[in-house]
Amino acid sequence: MSTLLLNLDFGEPPPKKALEGNAKHRKFVKKRRFLERRGFLNKKNQHPSKVPKLHPDPPKKGEAPRVDGTWKVSPLPKKKTAASSSGPEQSLDRKAAVPWLTPAPSQKAGSVVAKVDLLGEFQSALPKTRSHPARSQKKGPQKNPTQKNAPQNSTQSRLENKCSGASQKTPGKMVAIDCEMVGTGPKGHVSSLARCSIVNYHGDVLYDEYVLPPCHIVDYRTRWSGIRKQHMVNATPFKVARSQILKILTGKIVVGHAIHNDFKALQYSHPKSLTRDTSHIPPLNRKAECPENATVSLKCLTKKLLNRDIQVGKSGHSSVEDAQATMELYKLVEVEWEQHLAQNPPKD
Repeated sequence: MSTLLLNLDFGEPPPKKALEGNAKHRKFVKKRRFLERRGFLNKKNQHPSKVPKLHPDPPKKGEAPRVDGTWKVSPLPKKKTAASSSGPEQSLDRKAAVPWLTPAPSQKAGSVVAKVDLLGEFQSALPKTRSHPARSQKKGPQKNPTQKNAPQNSTQSRLENKCSGASQKTPGKMVAIDCEMVGTGPKGHVSSLARCSIVNYHGDVLYDEYVLPPCHIVDYRTRWSGIRKQHMVNATPFKVARSQILKILTGKIVVGHAIHNDFKALQYSHPKSLTRDTSHIPPLNRKAECPENATVSLKCLTKKLLNRDIQVGKSGHSSVEDAQATMELYKLVEVEWEQHLAQNPPKD
């Protein structure tokens, strides 16, 4: 008996694993939890000190530590879009609706077991799946059915933009010119510049000067040109006048009637893309009820379309009056003719 007493250890017994218990108890608890998960049994009401710790690992994102050693799991965010509830995206929502994953309601609202979100625990244990966006987002921005005709509409819009852009720039970029010539050379058969007038888009005079030809004048052609001998006394020399005129014409749209005669007298060639000759504009002839390909005089067009008389009397023509009439005629068909030129640009 004394030998038994000597072998006994009177020290403090090892602390019992109150939370785990023996093997039989653990097996019982495991079965009970399985039945609770299936919904056959309600959760067992246990004392807070005896509830096992279900989260031995460090807290995950969205969890907060509690006083009793458990972790509060924040509920999953609810999906707002209706499109995400269709198709394979319902996988997470269906999991939440499975009965054995849904914990049975506890009888005591203040129990610790009610505080543990088993659904969050099981979902954290499941393999992580990326929530796919709705199919409408995968496809990217939906194409408007009206975009099928975009190439056709874009061509028309470009033409309209060109025409509108040209009309917006017209006041500063368009001028009208008219020149009066006298006869020089053998028998006065060579036409030389004797007067030049340039007006802007609104008909204001930009330039109007008498020009002294470099050759001797044989025929003043006063009945048509209106030039007389006294006009040449203080006239500007041809070279000086030409340089002044070209500074005005360069880079601008130049309107004229039978304008090739004016450029020939100036010894100048203007780009065809910037030249508008009212004697060769079919829409203008149609408005005047004349043949489209016919060359109609400026006097006739002005009378029919502007109801105004020019080039009357024996005193000769006025180059300022003719230039202003030419610009007014062109403005009648400007939009239509500019659209035609945008589609069929002239080759220089």
